[in-house]
Amino acid sequence: MAARGIFERDGFVTSEAVEIDLPPATLPLRIASGAIDLIIVFVLLALIVWIAPWSLVGSDLALLQALVILIVVSAFVAVPVTQETLTRGRTVGKLALGLRTVRDDTGPIGFRHALIRGLTGWVEIWLTLGGVAVLVAATNDKGKRLGDLLAGTYVVRDRSRLQLPPPPAMPDLLMGWAQDTDIGVVPDALAVAVRQFLARSGDLTPPARAATGTALYADLMRHVAPPPPQGAHPEAVMSAVMAERRRRDMIRLDRQDRLRARVLGPDPLAR
Repeated sequence: MAARGIFERDGFVTSEAVEIDLPPATLPLRIASGAIDLIIVFVLLALIVWIAPWSLVGSDLALLQALVILIVVSAFVAVPVTQETLTRGRTVGKLALGLRTVRDDTGPIGFRHALIRGLTGWVEIWLTLGGVAVLVAATNDKGKRLGDLLAGTYVVRDRSRLQLPPPPAMPDLLMGWAQDTDIGVVPDALAVAVRQFLARSGDLTPPARAATGTALYADLMRHVAPPPPQGAHPEAVMSAVMAERRRRDMIRLDRQDRLRARVLGPDPLAR
């Protein structure tokens, strides 16, 4: 757990434990998407006011107030919450600009997250004309508004070019050992942490590099047998294990593809 803070960055992790960089949305993009959503809300509000059954209210002030509250809540809270819940983090404005709201762990948001953002947005966006939201978003790296801080979410750019980190290289001196090694099921979180460490170790200070490398090496060696040769550098061993793990996965996937093609034949829908 100590290593997670050093290597934590903005990105999605696929089911194959490969990180995909998706940077947070910039503040101007968020303001533009919010302006689009604002236009949609006012159009919807005008439509609701036009078709509302005002004749049924008559001169009853209490019913009039209840109807006005219902219309306002529906337009400014219910509609955005429903959009983000059904589309897993998108509104019309976000969809138009390629943005999406995700959890802090980059997973899809649910109704609870959308509701917290929607209720908070009533205060920080609608009642203050976006002033509080812009002020809070400008004070943190991920551009989070108050609703994001309370809900544990942030907005990412969903149309960025995906970049896969380079796979670890196989050290020549450890190739024979790695190919004969029994590699167990390495947890996805550990595999991602090791790959991130190997890719960024040169950017760390020597104490942080040594402490984190030692911790990750000890965790990884619990899933590897026999132990590496005497004198092998821990980073070289981790690189060898991850490279061999990837090679075996590629062989397994290729074997499955050939078996599937032999049993099912060519895909009639494939071009």
